[in-house]
Amino acid sequence: MDYAQILSPIHTFLHCPTPQAWIDKARDPANLPLLLTDHMVCELKAAQTAMLLVRKYVADKCGGDTLLEWLKPYEAFTFREGPEPDFVALHRQIGKGVMPQTDDPWGRLLIDSMVLLIKEELHHFWQVREAMTARNIPYVKITASRYAKGMLKEVRTHEPLTLIDKLICGAYIEARSCERFAALAPYLEEDLKRFYLSLLRSEARHYEDYLTLAQAISPQDITPRVRFFGEVEAALIATPDSEFRFHSGVPA
Repeated sequence: MDYAQILSPIHTFLHCPTPQAWIDKARDPANLPLLLTDHMVCELKAAQTAMLLVRKYVADKCGGDTLLEWLKPYEAFTFREGPEPDFVALHRQIGKGVMPQTDDPWGRLLIDSMVLLIKEELHHFWQVREAMTARNIPYVKITASRYAKGMLKEVRTHEPLTLIDKLICGAYIEARSCERFAALAPYLEEDLKRFYLSLLRSEARHYEDYLTLAQAISPQDITPRVRFFGEVEAALIATPDSEFRFHSGVPA
């Protein structure tokens, strides 16, 4: 895999690199349980975001309910003290059933992009969980970082501008994830290093998918809005942060 080629547009897109202080703290083995836990939850949240976009803007009830059922066992385990299911068996079931249908070209693009994203994020979820289990790291609930909320509070409140902004936020979250996987990988055990590097291609494609969807639904060029959220995202990454998480800022 040509990592430099994958990362070059990511580095151009993001307005700042991950601060060295974050990397220094993240590479400490004592912080690995927290990072893996937060990473696992972030994968589920990414799948939830994609599911909600399809259900809100495109899906009929049957297709929307199918997507909702995919996520329920993951959500029960992660957020509601549910039992730990067989994630491998669950993943084999994804793709079966009735998928949302639409004659709208943009809606079709949204469905195709987001359903693939959901499948991949849930796959990554149980891969992270496997890494935790292999290291005897129990799942313990943690608080969310300020990162996603910090961007979403800047989202405009009327359509289609709300949708456009949410898609741009999604692009930055995926791009930052990709950049952090690459930044952290050299300091990890060999199996985790291979895993994190294997995520780069899908995360890079996800950010591009979000931008494509945003521009396709917008009557104007989204470049100024992309630049605006790039500045918001960079401020969250480059300023002191009281919590240490996968997408947190400079450790306070």
